[in-house]
Amino acid sequence: MAQGLPVPANREAHRLMCGAVEAHRAVPAVLAMVRGVPTAGLEGDDLARFLRRDGISKVSSRDLGWAAARGLDGATTVAASLALCTTAGIEVFATGGIGGVHREPAFDESADLLELSRSPVVTVCAGAKSILDLPATLERLDSYGVAIIGFGTDEFPGFFTRRTGLRLTASTDNPTDIARAFRAHRRLGRPGALLVVQPPPSTSALDEQTVTDAVSQALAEARAARVTGGAVTPFLLAAVERHTGGASLGANVALLESNAALAARIAVQLREAG
Repeated sequence: MAQGLPVPANREAHRLMCGAVEAHRAVPAVLAMVRGVPTAGLEGDDLARFLRRDGISKVSSRDLGWAAARGLDGATTVAASLALCTTAGIEVFATGGIGGVHREPAFDESADLLELSRSPVVTVCAGAKSILDLPATLERLDSYGVAIIGFGTDEFPGFFTRRTGLRLTASTDNPTDIARAFRAHRRLGRPGALLVVQPPPSTSALDEQTVTDAVSQALAEARAARVTGGAVTPFLLAAVERHTGGASLGANVALLESNAALAARIAVQLREAG
């Protein structure tokens, strides 16, 4: 909300996500580094400052120690958020889309994948971001032993798109199944996350060709601008938004709300199961 979404869409996403969590009898806690302090439950003036995006750095898991030592404000990536969840004992985390293997350059791979392999957290998302190499990302998750369950789908969704043709080995329509699978996952001593993927809402999802064309144009612009490192994902998402006439932004906000609602339902099932 302080890096990926523009103002005021980030404020709307915060309102909708927290409302969805509370509607399902769970407690929302926004993750961040606040003046160097790992925080689960960003609120008040600090929240307002983050939503204004005033001097907020992008912080991955590798950056947490530096941010703490320097007293920095940091918007946490999925990798950093998972690290904070693990430290705080938070079992369920909702996000939009995870990072993964980039289309170009081929060696560019998100730290999210490795962190998923070692963080015991139910992670609810709409798959990996559409700007990525989705088949390669799914293969890397498999190599890292990350368990994946599709909710309402038997395919790995494409963030903005509902279908990708990438088949999953486990799927369900019941949050109780996910809670039970996570408890079994932990009893068996498995160290990593349980990645729960659900498609974006059908009312806001984009068709595959629209996304393919927009991503191709965005990648060309990134090459021309020589964008590298952590700036790549925000640059590409902003470019895709332009090339879809804002439709991708609407899909992003809608899937965030949907993911928050599902995460809350899973959290309640975990609490009731004990």
